[in-house]
Amino acid sequence: MPPPVEAADPESPAWPLSGGDDVRDELWEAYADPSRGYHDTTHLGEVVARVEELAAAGVEFDRTAVLLAAWFHDSIYDGERDAEERSAAWAEDALPGLTDEATVSEVVRLIRLTETHRPGADDPNGWALSDADLAILAAPRERYDAYVADVRAEYAHLDDETFTAGRRAVLTDLLAKPRLFHTDYAFAHWEERARANASAELARLTQESVD
Repeated sequence: MPPPVEAADPESPAWPLSGGDDVRDELWEAYADPSRGYHDTTHLGEVVARVEELAAAGVEFDRTAVLLAAWFHDSIYDGERDAEERSAAWAEDALPGLTDEATVSEVVRLIRLTETHRPGADDPNGWALSDADLAILAAPRERYDAYVADVRAEYAHLDDETFTAGRRAVLTDLLAKPRLFHTDYAFAHWEERARANASAELARLTQESVD
């Protein structure tokens, strides 16, 4: 099995613009909200680190657009179904003047894509962002277990039966994909471990629902 995804430094994720420090700081503050569980500054740092890992490995994509989308993709996260759309709206409002119009449009599109993690057959930017966002599935067991616990904390308002049913549906949907990861690098390095982690979690949840 390939080695697990390495831990990232969540304190210094790359910001791809020469300006916009105020926007960056507002985003960081949003991710640092103490009410968040998994979708916090650690998650932001990990996703940005995975984008940079893909770029360093020679995967071709628009680094600026994908990094900006990584910064904005969970900028609003409150458990409601339209969080991605509201995050996209924040980017659409904040980025004009900091980068060109085409990049703004692409960032907004990429953020919306994270709702399904199903980029098209010819979408290198979508592949990169989706792979970076799902790379947590290939984490070492200790980090994966912490991720699972943090996701549960974000849905503390749900009873165990409701949460388990929803989580099982998410995992089943992910595992039904022909590939969890779309870039060749991520598929080669992360796919096997990610499927093992997700399958083991699904099996545990299924057993718990039977007991």
